[in-house]
Amino acid sequence: MTTERRFSRRIPYLAAATAGLVLLAACGSSSDDSAPGTPKSSKDAAASGAQAADSAAIPTQDVVSAIAADPALRAELPAKARDSGKLILGTTRTPGTVGLPHGGEQNGTQIGLDVDLRNAVAKVLGIEWDVQYGTFPTVIPGVQNGRYDVGQDNFGATKEREKVVDFATYLNDGQAFLGSKDTPVDTVKQLTDLCGLTIATAPGSTFQQILTDGAGKCAAIGKKPYKVQYFADNATILLGLQSGKVDVSFGPTLGVKYEAAHLPGTKYLGEVSTTPVGFVTAKDSPVAKALSDAVNKLIATGDYAKIFAKWNLPGSGLTASQLNPAPSF
Repeated sequence: MTTERRFSRRIPYLAAATAGLVLLAACGSSSDDSAPGTPKSSKDAAASGAQAADSAAIPTQDVVSAIAADPALRAELPAKARDSGKLILGTTRTPGTVGLPHGGEQNGTQIGLDVDLRNAVAKVLGIEWDVQYGTFPTVIPGVQNGRYDVGQDNFGATKEREKVVDFATYLNDGQAFLGSKDTPVDTVKQLTDLCGLTIATAPGSTFQQILTDGAGKCAAIGKKPYKVQYFADNATILLGLQSGKVDVSFGPTLGVKYEAAHLPGTKYLGEVSTTPVGFVTAKDSPVAKALSDAVNKLIATGDYAKIFAKWNLPGSGLTASQLNPAPSF
């Protein structure tokens, strides 16, 4: 997400109230945090039902398998990775279509924009990912302590994160708002457009940081402050939005736009900021440069653009990957 770990928007819905809806996602926080083998909950069951109902709408074209390895970029990797042909990737699991467009699972296969991008990078580097699942709060610490070689969870590059890990950027995402059809605003360009409303978002995210930093802005102009509610599970957030208990949800732009396009009774309200998103590695790891160079190779060959076109996300790609971009917050 995000932006944040794609505030991986898990959105299981009550079948009677939301028949035929797609399970969607965002980038900032909370995709499925359960480890493989965890018993399915009612949320997972709802996700499976929605996935089946909308499977025809999920793009399936193969935009990765024809990508060729670049021996010069593979040589940038540490000897251990070159010898094993693998890098350990820490991420969060998003069952069903709950994490789209960033990530999800269909017929046992991981799908999504982020999945295609990381697989394309692996092809360029001539390696395979050993994908291991954690939770949003544990991925970056897992990179720091060496459990993972690389972390990916729609992590936005922030000043605090760049103190402890390196970033190799692969897309731009942002911070945006989703309202219900009854939300009394149609456009949000700044936080003061939300004065007096109840906003739901994920704890421990850049969204929380933005709302906390702006908490005094409404009072400063003589308006009633907004209220913030925090939920680790996006299903709860969107159910609150549908029930009227929440006026607005705050999450990653790509996920919010995707939800607005697929979720009846909701509307996209706008974006207040953008953030470069990247793979994370340990500080000073040579893997970061190899990842960034691989993304730039994909940009140069046009394969990067093909991946974004597949997921219908114009304007979200980068013109160039960067190492540790200058954060905006």
